[in-house]
Amino acid sequence: MTQDLAPSVRPAADSSSAHAEGWWRSAVIYQVYVRSFADSDGDGIGDLRGIRQRLPHLAELGVDAVWLTPFYASPQADGGYDVADYRAVDPLFGDLSDADDLVREAHRLGLRVIVDIVPNHTSERHAWFRAALADRPGGTARERYHFRPGKGVSGELPPNDWESVFGGPAWTRTQLPDGTPGEWYLHLFAPEQPDLNWDNQEVREEFESVLRFWLDLGVDGFRIDVAHGMVKAPGLPDIGRKEQAKLIGAQVLPFFDQDGVHEIHRSWRALLDSYEGERIGVAEAWAPTSERLALYVRPDELHQAFNFQFLTCAWDADAMRTVIDESLAATLSVGAPTTWVLSNHDVVRHATRYGAGEPGLRRARAAALLMLALPGSAYVYQGEELGLPEVVDLPDEVRQDPAFFRGDGQDGTRDGCRVPIPWSGDEAPYGFGPGGSWLPQPEEWRELSVAAQSGDPRSTLELYRSALTLRRELPGLGDGEMVWLDAPEGVLAFSRPGFLCTLNTLGEEVELPVPGRPVLATSALEFGGGTVRVPSDTCVWWAV
Repeated sequence: MTQDLAPSVRPAADSSSAHAEGWWRSAVIYQVYVRSFADSDGDGIGDLRGIRQRLPHLAELGVDAVWLTPFYASPQADGGYDVADYRAVDPLFGDLSDADDLVREAHRLGLRVIVDIVPNHTSERHAWFRAALADRPGGTARERYHFRPGKGVSGELPPNDWESVFGGPAWTRTQLPDGTPGEWYLHLFAPEQPDLNWDNQEVREEFESVLRFWLDLGVDGFRIDVAHGMVKAPGLPDIGRKEQAKLIGAQVLPFFDQDGVHEIHRSWRALLDSYEGERIGVAEAWAPTSERLALYVRPDELHQAFNFQFLTCAWDADAMRTVIDESLAATLSVGAPTTWVLSNHDVVRHATRYGAGEPGLRRARAAALLMLALPGSAYVYQGEELGLPEVVDLPDEVRQDPAFFRGDGQDGTRDGCRVPIPWSGDEAPYGFGPGGSWLPQPEEWRELSVAAQSGDPRSTLELYRSALTLRRELPGLGDGEMVWLDAPEGVLAFSRPGFLCTLNTLGEEVELPVPGRPVLATSALEFGGGTVRVPSDTCVWWAV
């Protein structure tokens, strides 16, 4: 028995779950990495028109909303997260009319649209930063960023010991018009991404204006990049140790997870609430505990925050249960829904993270059913519905992750999860577009394309389609409560109204009493004498 137990008829894309009050509390949101989803013009880079053409795939998949990574005007020093103009579409991806068309078509198909906003830093080519470089030390244009004199006899040392997340110092020294060294500016990511000074009122007013621009165009919300950033500790104190990137999410740092960020998020929540249609804010926030993460989703702050503790959890039943319990308890304390996510554009795909080859895929499929059965909202990263593995053998000459070219920061392997996804055909770029693809696709992906998997009841794509159909049809799924049930070591079992989920994380099958009617499973089950044999690394959904 496999996923072909699920109903074969899928509901229309405009299912009421996407439009009900508090839609975001139960929503399944699909992340599109814009340059790797679909290419309409043959330049090998995904674009907004390509996304619009492929929206029917997302509607048929059964998600409620699509989240788009940055498509704003940008030099692309960090995949668009270095924004030069927040109100313009980069020509790589189209123009404003393409953005408008995409939003309208998504709404016609019953899909909401969430866009990225990048408030911690701009591009070095943003008009503000160009003006800052041209201004004198202490000038008003420099007050929008963090400029400081250096330490040492002649200012030759950085102002403090902060390190870039991408590796190396978080400071770069400027040059005066006569070519002599000048002040330093702060960049917690690449040097091409100078940090904004959120103590400056002009910065706050500008971003409220940017948010209104896109809300007026019709977007349904924002995913806030580095939502734990923006505010820096007074005096910019030293940290006193190296390898600071490893501390992110482990402790409060003088540049991340400062309490002052919550005032910004409260003001943005008020702005979102002033618009009709339940527009939402989603925090990409790294916090050292579930309790601190919950601060971002208090009733007067943002609607959701990514649950990175779940994403980074090992394939271990006890560890998973602990993370689930802590996550639910923290969000319940503030009346917010919990979010669940397994992969995104910054981490190794979970089909590889859980193990190479077939074992990793088995666990990834089981983890997907677990995630979609848990209370709250879920995020699906493009291609995970195809079971795509990480591409681990990209040649150095094609890599574009800025962290790859710097030391002591992130591992620099984010390109492997950003390879354009396959749609159809036997040869690259597998329907991605009429040209090639900006990163090479593996030959074996021909068997993982949307076309190759559609209609195969045992494919990962049909597993996701079936699971999302059931998630809409079964009233006990989505937001709400769950109860843990007794289960053998290595097995997780919990109930929800009219529903039960069983996950075997062991490397061997387990025999359990049959708890109800099986409706979906990631592997074939064997029944006999009132018991069921659940294979290793398998998740089962039951109707009770």
